[in-house]
Amino acid sequence: MKPATQRPDRRELLNDLWDIQLQERHISDQAIWKLARKYQLSWVEVEGVASFYHFFHREPAGRYTIYLNNSITAEYSGQREIKAAFEEATGARLGHTDPTGTFGLYETSCIGLSDLEPAALINFHPFTQLTPQKAKALVWQLKRGVPPALLADDIPQHIQRQLPTERAVLLRPFAPGQSLAPLLELSPTEALEQIKASGLRGMGGAFFPVGTKWQLCREQPGDEKYILCNADEGEPGTFKDRMLLQYLPELVLEGMIHAGYTTGAEEGWIYLRGEYRWLLPKLKEAIAHYYASGWLGEEIPAKEPFRFDIHIQLGGGAYVCGEETAMINSLEGLRGEPRVRTYFPVERGYRQKPTVVNNVETFAAAARVIELGPDHFAALGTPQLKGTRLLSVAGDCTRPGIYEIEWGTSLADILDWAGTESPMAVQISGPSGQCVNASYGERRFDWDDLRCGGAVTLFNEKRDLLHILHNFSSFFTYESCGVCTPCRAGNFIFSRKLDKLAKGLGEAGDYVEIQNWSNIMQQTSRCGLGRAATNALLSAIDNFPGYFSSYFSKKNDDLKHAFELDEALKDYRKAVGSTLGTE
Repeated sequence: MKPATQRPDRRELLNDLWDIQLQERHISDQAIWKLARKYQLSWVEVEGVASFYHFFHREPAGRYTIYLNNSITAEYSGQREIKAAFEEATGARLGHTDPTGTFGLYETSCIGLSDLEPAALINFHPFTQLTPQKAKALVWQLKRGVPPALLADDIPQHIQRQLPTERAVLLRPFAPGQSLAPLLELSPTEALEQIKASGLRGMGGAFFPVGTKWQLCREQPGDEKYILCNADEGEPGTFKDRMLLQYLPELVLEGMIHAGYTTGAEEGWIYLRGEYRWLLPKLKEAIAHYYASGWLGEEIPAKEPFRFDIHIQLGGGAYVCGEETAMINSLEGLRGEPRVRTYFPVERGYRQKPTVVNNVETFAAAARVIELGPDHFAALGTPQLKGTRLLSVAGDCTRPGIYEIEWGTSLADILDWAGTESPMAVQISGPSGQCVNASYGERRFDWDDLRCGGAVTLFNEKRDLLHILHNFSSFFTYESCGVCTPCRAGNFIFSRKLDKLAKGLGEAGDYVEIQNWSNIMQQTSRCGLGRAATNALLSAIDNFPGYFSSYFSKKNDDLKHAFELDEALKDYRKAVGSTLGTE
């Protein structure tokens, strides 16, 4: 009797798809069948995974695949002119390859280079501050066989220091191994107590206490536990994690090592977004150095010597994989769809084992807490939000870049530091956050006000607010995984409503429907994408009532006047909310 062959671990499926895409420039039917046989899966299951991710093409994507950022920041920086230049130079129409199959030209969501727009990826190498002339020159050189890697730009370090070095947490001098030295004097429990005493909260947007999360994982039964670093920084306008991975990768690794020490986990993964593929060599080099130095692997020096390993998984291009359970599914070789919240990852996460998921900035901050001591971190910030955080500042300003601020800093300070002229609106935390009137400079980055997830995008008075919101809505419509009907249908409806407003055909019922659909999505969506997709639109209506009144047709004069008064608008929104019992 022939012995049964062991089924391959499908966690390698994403890597196999990447290898095929890079070598053959697309995922063919033959490749799907081959992978289905290898992993003993159906055609449909493999096809479902391949079709989920933006960077896996079922048709040839060209020897040179060009991705243009279609975020609003890129558009206002001249993306349309760059697209036209690439189309002219390559002979490829957007979304297609040229007749020879040499160039493929595609749009994609934000590529994490908002401070250097207009930008593009060519075979996943970065090209920044493009002009039509530079785009045509690049194509000319590519046609002559110059590898994209030799043409790619070096990404500068746009760090705008406002905090004095002695008060900074992340943006201060660092030497590899510096935060690991205290472990020689600290037991896992003692190290965990330092994280808790610092008041550090997660920097990914939920702001859950880091020490509590790590303790919950530590207390779960069983010896198999995991540490996952969420480096799928996909929120348009955000690039702070890219900076950390590019310039301080060791600090992130040390934060993961601390998490492994305190929880008892022996294995960690960095889930790196596909747009940051160009950072892979730097990360691999840093990891190799830590193994060579004895800071990864077996018998890591500490009061209680321990083992910890770190691996990297490259994502395939899906914003929703920034949600922790969607990321876990992707790591396991599945479609990157959010899980139903039966369990939290600290209970059953990766491989159904207790798992800590934190983002890049959180791990870097945790390493600094151990290095500097919890008192340094806790003495900064506000009573609700301790310490500092990084802001990715871009848009209509003269000094874009990374700012480290203390919690409690005012919006007016950011506008001043960034060099804004005639600011109109500020988008806080990317499209999923708040749209704030720039004249409200007294607002502060804090728990009860601007609880910013990391992106601050500035728009001046020349910009069309409705166009900005439409760009955000299109982003969510495209990036929705489609599992939840409210999210799948609601984002499409919002785009249509914005089209209607732009034509001057808005009616009172449209605003009722916007509020009702928003409440439905917030209450029933499986993940944060659906729950946050309407934040920008609703906050814009609150903060720019006079602006929105101009989009009503004449037959709605009664509601038009209501939108010209802040108090009347609040009463209206309150009444609408009460119809769903959500006042």
